[in-house]
Amino acid sequence: MRRRQEALADVMAERGAGACLVYGAERAGSGIAWLTGWPVTREAALLLVPGERDVMFVCFDNHVPNARRMAPGTNVRPGGRSALSAALDLLTARPARLDRLGVIGPVPARAWGALSNAAGEIVFLDPEYTRLRLVKSEEEISWLRKGARMTDDAVTALREGARPGVSEAECGDILEAAYVPAGGQTHIRYLCATPMSQPETCVPRQWPSARLLAAGDALTCEVSASYGGYPGQLLRTFAVDGEPPPLYADLHATAEAAFTAMADRLRPGATAADLLDAASVITRAGYTVFDDLVHGFGGGYLPPVISRSAVESAISPDFTFASGMTVVLQPNVITPDERAGVQTGELMLVTPEGCESLHSFPRGLRRTGMIRSL
Repeated sequence: MRRRQEALADVMAERGAGACLVYGAERAGSGIAWLTGWPVTREAALLLVPGERDVMFVCFDNHVPNARRMAPGTNVRPGGRSALSAALDLLTARPARLDRLGVIGPVPARAWGALSNAAGEIVFLDPEYTRLRLVKSEEEISWLRKGARMTDDAVTALREGARPGVSEAECGDILEAAYVPAGGQTHIRYLCATPMSQPETCVPRQWPSARLLAAGDALTCEVSASYGGYPGQLLRTFAVDGEPPPLYADLHATAEAAFTAMADRLRPGATAADLLDAASVITRAGYTVFDDLVHGFGGGYLPPVISRSAVESAISPDFTFASGMTVVLQPNVITPDERAGVQTGELMLVTPEGCESLHSFPRGLRRTGMIRSL
């Protein structure tokens, strides 16, 4: 935490900010968790002033005891009806008005008047904050490995428990039961089943349906179990009690070829354009993607984000990888009509020599839920 706050203090000095307001609400915005250890529930607002102890206001008030335990280096106070208002009131009560206030996080537009009253000028530091998050510390990598192991355990449990007659909602329970008892938390758990003979959807659902799995389904999942706010991310496709038909076999073979080509190029000094070029096998095969092809991960959804439009236009963001960055490679190949698709991908660590997967769950399109006669 000291290293992080010192790095942010350097950014504030460069931008001439005498204080910084970091805001988060409804578990959105990672700045407060990164600087204090409190993951944010309803709302939190953190004030950082060089030379002074940090002050964090938390809502709801009954969340304050837990926040004090998880953020022991911070002066945690009840936020009352609004943590943001309490923080801005404290700023405006200072003897001298700030010349410049740095702001990080999704501060609502309705607070602009009070924010403007707190300082002569507002400077948004979100881009600088994002750059601080790109290269992970050894501590962060250690926690990401734990999150990745929990994620592997979840998808292993899904492979073993998914079978005809089990609903999508029950599959979600199978996933969570593998890591919640171990202290993990759900970052995301998306999944979907659709008949491979007549597919109706190409990507997992954020909200599972009550549909029951059936023999011949494709079951796709995107799962991130989190340890202390540091999640893994694993994307896989299973054939339920049957062999994949030629379309799904070809979709997955194309996705695997793209993943291998991207992983071969992912190393310090590689660019987003290098990875986009490696994945061109997808469009050459007549397919496309719906999800982002690549995105940074670990402390937020980070650069580089190579979107569907980039895949189809071959124009990528300007980005160069460095050792210590973590990124999800996910060539989730779909048909142009958006009726069929597969999920394959995982969280990778850029190393001095190349890259390393943080996951151990095997790759490939695998079968699950085989019904055997007695």
